[in-house]
Amino acid sequence: MKAPLLPTCWESGTDLRMGGMWVACLLLLAAVGLHAQPAPSLEDRVKAVFLFNFTQFVAWPEQAFPAAEAPLVIGVLGENPFGTYLREVVTGETMGSHPIVVEHYREGKDLKPCHILFVSAGNTHRLPEILQECQEKGILTVGDAPAFLAMGGMIRLYRQAGKIRLQINPERTRAAGLTLSAKLLRLADLSVP
Repeated sequence: MKAPLLPTCWESGTDLRMGGMWVACLLLLAAVGLHAQPAPSLEDRVKAVFLFNFTQFVAWPEQAFPAAEAPLVIGVLGENPFGTYLREVVTGETMGSHPIVVEHYREGKDLKPCHILFVSAGNTHRLPEILQECQEKGILTVGDAPAFLAMGGMIRLYRQAGKIRLQINPERTRAAGLTLSAKLLRLADLSVP
């Protein structure tokens, strides 16, 4: 009886093992690539730092926190331009006795109680209704869409002359029961759309 014809790599096993290692490496790289997020732009990193700084320059009413050590939640609605950077910025930080945490909500229906809500420019579906609900609940709303304040937002972040600037509607923040520090108000363009 004749021996079966086998490829030479099967006879030695070396080439087969090497091929298997290459396949495993490619699968590993593909899996890592699926979870990797692009690094946020410098502009988005600056916006993330602004969101953290708002926790130091805004006062919420006592009832905004169900317990003395309940977290202060920064929510991001829709596309998350910050990647993991915002979480890295707030890790280990507090506002008084409140640890600061970040939550991401894909859609308006996913919203849970938070203290600051950032809405990226591309997320305008049902935005006026969402912003009205946030104002009624004492949530500071921040966005970067050109018409964000006109739709009912409180603070708009925008780029001018290479810098990130603030546009604030103080009437809306007051109506939400929020108190903005004088330092924050001095940095901003005050606007009532």
